[in-house]
Amino acid sequence: MTGDARAVLDVFVIGQSPRADVEEEIRAAVPGLAIRLRGALDGIPRAELDALAPQDGADTLFTVLPSGEAITVSKAAVTARLRTALAATTGPVLLACTGHFEGLPERPGLVQPSEVLNALAGALLPRGRLGLFLPLPEQEAALGGARMRDGVAVTTVALRPHGDDAMRLAAARRMAAAAPDIVLLDCMSYTRRDKAVLSTVLSCPILLSISVAARAAASLLAEH
Repeated sequence: MTGDARAVLDVFVIGQSPRADVEEEIRAAVPGLAIRLRGALDGIPRAELDALAPQDGADTLFTVLPSGEAITVSKAAVTARLRTALAATTGPVLLACTGHFEGLPERPGLVQPSEVLNALAGALLPRGRLGLFLPLPEQEAALGGARMRDGVAVTTVALRPHGDDAMRLAAARRMAAAAPDIVLLDCMSYTRRDKAVLSTVLSCPILLSISVAARAAASLLAEH
């Protein structure tokens, strides 16, 4: 592998590229990082994306298209396309989704943010109250259950990414009622703006998934 190849981080979004918002957040977390971003659903016409609708809450993924339109897609369909794309990709890869994906190629350097976030939450909060912000109400049962562990109570609040400050503040007040010890913004579409507004209501640490995952993935690259 050449020095240039090691200096570039491949990023796969679960929807389509380009995603300027995702690149902006990653570069804010790791200044100077070179990114090569692709989408699991690249090449599929918009009219055909509706055929990839989720079957149930556990199969639901939230993504934002390059146009700014927010849609939900089937996790199973995305996984199948990611499997093909990742098999043809070498070097470190950041998967830009906090859901856990089974059946992807088992190889070094594939960063699934869910694994990083679970490990970090376990280290920072061995016992206590964990708050999760999730994009959609239908995801709360599946994703809230996935984050549960002995000694930790989980509270979920739905907050759609790319909303306005009024939505953010209302969600923050709902979360504050549970008095969480740590809060996780459990979607890679959340931004520094989300964290900043939520922090005006919540006094506990707030983990922004895209920042945490980007820093973990960048640590796999050669220093330059």
